[in-house]
Order: sequence, then structure tokens, then C-alpha cells
Amino acid sequence: MGKNLQSGDRLRPIDLARGHGLSTQAIRNYEEAGILPAAGRTPHGYRTYTALHARALRTFLALLPGHGHRTATSIMRAVNQGAADEAFRLIDESHAQLLDDRRTLQAVERALRDLEPSPVSEKPDVGPGLDSSPDGTFIGPLAGKLGIRPATLRKWERAGVVRPRRDARTGYRVYDEADVRDARLAHQLRRGGYLLEHIAPLIAQVRAAGGLEPLEAALHDWHGRLATRGRAMLAGAAELEPYIRERGPGAVTAGRYDPPA
Repeated sequence: MGKNLQSGDRLRPIDLARGHGLSTQAIRNYEEAGILPAAGRTPHGYRTYTALHARALRTFLALLPGHGHRTATSIMRAVNQGAADEAFRLIDESHAQLLDDRRTLQAVERALRDLEPSPVSEKPDVGPGLDSSPDGTFIGPLAGKLGIRPATLRKWERAGVVRPRRDARTGYRVYDEADVRDARLAHQLRRGGYLLEHIAPLIAQVRAAGGLEPLEAALHDWHGRLATRGRAMLAGAAELEPYIRERGPGAVTAGRYDPPA
């Protein structure tokens, strides 16, 4: 906002809204959601806000990019209710989620590095005509090569991770070179703790791109988004800490807060 506010200054909803490109209705909604402390009222019933409300609004808007609307709202509501410990728990959960996302990205990158071309000619031929096809390999040999059960490959197929065709003669599933690549990538990702519902979209990107190399740009973007979230969390914490102090002793329920390492 355009001036240094003193604790006794009285502000209208438009005064809070104008400095952040918000509507006065948004300010009222934030108050009703508990993001802002309850406003004072004039004798005629009009809302009045103070420097504390202005700081609350700045704090919420700083928390949004790193924590998202739902968590940022819950953090502010907890602080305004004097339950700072709950706010700290929510912050810890956001940091834990960010760390988990970083580990997932690392697992994906390891999987892509470890994934070597696996031409169909490398498939085991353990039986005449029933375990292999001129166009690929059947489910049993592929499952054996990956060290998983055929039922797992069928589950991956239902999830859209692999898309084998059916052999015209036997009706068996046939996995061509691209299917083997996708199955190996899925196997690496599962071992890295990547959720099955997240694997299918990644495999779809690999198929659409015609291989793994074009995913480098997506991985670079993923790194950037994680870094942006991390910086946003720092910015949000920088606004939240003085707001908690300004709320007074009643807002802090258990000593000082040590953010997660």
C-alpha cells in the first residue's frame, strides 16, 4: 500500500483491495474465511480495517504461491485463532510435500538415466512359438525379464502405462520395442516410489515425443517449478513470522518455531 500504516489507522475494504488489485468483495470473502481477523464496525455497520489486517492480507498473498490457496487459508485461519502450532504443522506438511516431490523427480531422472535401449531381439526365447513373436515378446518372458508378475503388467495395461497388441494367431499380448521400453521405465519409476497414476501421463509423453530425449525440457521445467515453490515458501515465511508476532502472545502457543531443515 502507498503509505506506512500506524496501528490506529482505520482502513476501508477498498483501501486494502486497491493495493493488491483485488475487489472489495474478495476482502470480505477473506475475512469470512478467517484469512483476515474480524473487522471492526462503524456505528452504521461499515467494516473498518487496521494495519494488522493489511499485514494479514500481505501474509496470505505471500503464502499462496508456495502453499496453495487451501493450505494458505488454513495457515492464516489457525494463526488468527491463536493456534500457531497448527499453522506450523501445515507448513511442515508443505515442506514435506516439496521434499517428496524432489525425491520423485530424482527417481524419474535416475530411471531415465538407467533406461538403456532394449531391442526386441534381446527378449528371451524360452519356447517355440508360444513365448515370442516375430514382432515382439509375450507377457511371460517380459514379466520374467523385469522380475515382476504377469498380473502386474496387466494392471499397468489397464492404467494405460503399456499398450500391447494382441497376436492374431494366439490372442496373446505382444509387446513391441516401444512397449518393452515403456514397461522398463514404469518398473524403474515404481521402484523409485512413483505412483502408478502419475506414471501413465509420463509414459504418454514419452510415446508422443517418440523417445526419452525430448523429456529433458520437461524435467528442466520441473526443476524450475520446484525451485520456485521453495523460494515462495521462504517468502511466505518471511511475512508470516512478523504477523504472528504482531498478533501478540496469544497467537504463539508453544515457544519459537524452527522451520524444517
